[in-house]
Amino acid sequence: MTLLRADAVRERAQRMSALALEGSLEDWMIDLDRLPATADFVARVVRERYPRLDVPVHSRWRHFVFGSRDLWGEIAGDAHWQDADAAARSAFDLAVASVLLDAGAGAQWRYQDRAAGLVAARSEGLALASLRWFERGGLSDNPSEPYRVDAAALRRVDAHAIQGAFQAGDGNRLLGLDGRAALLNRLGAAMQSRPDLFAIADSPRPGGLFDVLRSRASNRRLPAAAILEILLEALGPIWEARPTLGGVPLGDCWPHPAMTGDRAEDGYVPLHKLSQWLAYSLIEPLENAGISVSGVHELTGLAEYRNGGLLVDMGVLAPRDPAALSKTYAVADPFVVGWRALTVALLDRLAPLIAAELGVTPDRFPLACVLEGGTWAAGRLIARKVRADGGPPFHVASDGTVF
Repeated sequence: MTLLRADAVRERAQRMSALALEGSLEDWMIDLDRLPATADFVARVVRERYPRLDVPVHSRWRHFVFGSRDLWGEIAGDAHWQDADAAARSAFDLAVASVLLDAGAGAQWRYQDRAAGLVAARSEGLALASLRWFERGGLSDNPSEPYRVDAAALRRVDAHAIQGAFQAGDGNRLLGLDGRAALLNRLGAAMQSRPDLFAIADSPRPGGLFDVLRSRASNRRLPAAAILEILLEALGPIWEARPTLGGVPLGDCWPHPAMTGDRAEDGYVPLHKLSQWLAYSLIEPLENAGISVSGVHELTGLAEYRNGGLLVDMGVLAPRDPAALSKTYAVADPFVVGWRALTVALLDRLAPLIAAELGVTPDRFPLACVLEGGTWAAGRLIARKVRADGGPPFHVASDGTVF
């Protein structure tokens, strides 16, 4: 299935961009003249956050760092895993569960970590809450091994469990409680149904994917695109109310009227935001286990509201109807699908401009660093400047499994 690949995300995004640039896209317009100012703004954000330009790959691990404290590093430093492979499986467990729980929290929700003296919101808060849940063994079925995630434990998760683990409730509303719980339930079921992907060396757990990827590495070298392809195969069944084609679940992939062709799949726009972010997030555990990941540039920018919001707020992207920004949309609405695809295409145009502003080559500062350095943080910053709640430029009704 060609839609379940990183190159398909990039190819369809570029097609959508070409339509917008020729003026034939119904909902959106692109102003390329605004790209240089956007690149300058993002470069300034990068220099403020990383003065030495030592920007790591965009991943979930960055959200476990608060100031000078690397909370996952502290946990891992005290753990006693049997070997590097066992450590990698545990890191995979945490990354998969935490990324899947990272859909938008809403503007009001906060997580208070008394042990570390932290109060965090949005993605950082969700990361912190999921880390502490994991650390307590809340997703393990083995009391002697808290730092793991088991299929049976995931199948028992309900909205009440999410509420407790994330300190949600009256006055601290977390969006998508039911959706998050159901997603973990489906992940548990999917793991139990695919022991060939999740249980090669252990009982079913997300960390089982490490063994699959290790087996597919050649001379301990693995293409980043292969990580995504395994994730899309393994996680495809967990997405509810998503398109399917020929019985194959497509995940974060949506029809769009501007996409045409002779094949049924030609009408779809693959985006795979959470799966690609997870692919980025699995690079470090793989490399820590001695498996080198190549071709990270083959993954794309992430089609989410910080990157997409940056482009709207900077005037690079504009709706044909200004009133469109005052409406609420479903994730599958062509307005949202087009916006997300254009975000992917424009991030590819923006990345080399940002590198030039920083005085480095694109090879020295690739897209994965641009995202981390970078566009995500700049999108958050400008959103706070132009909207009191710091939210996206328009509202998307989410079930807690996309944004």
